[in-house]
Amino acid sequence: MTATNKGRKTASRGLTLTGWSLFCIIWHMAKEKLPVTPAVRVLKAEEVEFASHLYAYEEHGGTEVSARELGVDEHAVVKTIVMEDDSRKPLIVLMHGDLQVSGKQLARIIGAKNILPCSPETAQKHTGYLVGGTSPFGTRTNMPVYMEETIMDLPRIYINGGKRGYLVGIDPKDAVRVLKPVLVKVGVEK
Repeated sequence: MTATNKGRKTASRGLTLTGWSLFCIIWHMAKEKLPVTPAVRVLKAEEVEFASHLYAYEEHGGTEVSARELGVDEHAVVKTIVMEDDSRKPLIVLMHGDLQVSGKQLARIIGAKNILPCSPETAQKHTGYLVGGTSPFGTRTNMPVYMEETIMDLPRIYINGGKRGYLVGIDPKDAVRVLKPVLVKVGVEK
């Protein structure tokens, strides 16, 4: 690269960038807006440091697709599952992407007869998010949150930011601080 008093010449393309050109490029990049969802608002209000990750959402692709698109291990992608107990009270379970929730084990832990996933319509009613874009942060209804305890062993997790095709990377300790979940061991192999 060669520096000039008017800007910087890049070796790769021979372009000269003045202060104004750099400003325009940065301004254009800033215009490519990231989603501002209720989840993002909660993370900002709680002063959680997070990285935004947009990816091409695939219907019924699940955590396998998001892990592939982000280039991370599916075990570090945490899914938000809205479930109901036998009296139809909603709850949220945070689970590793490569595991399933044992409803029987969770029911025993919380003293319910059974725990089942909600229908997509019911999950949307409780959270305000579309299935595939459900975040545990900023839900419409305040619900108890249960988190697979081994999520705490990870240095960073990727969890839905409140929109399909949008994950946020955060420290799991921040998720615990904000959500105050009950840590459980209910994950089973798929």
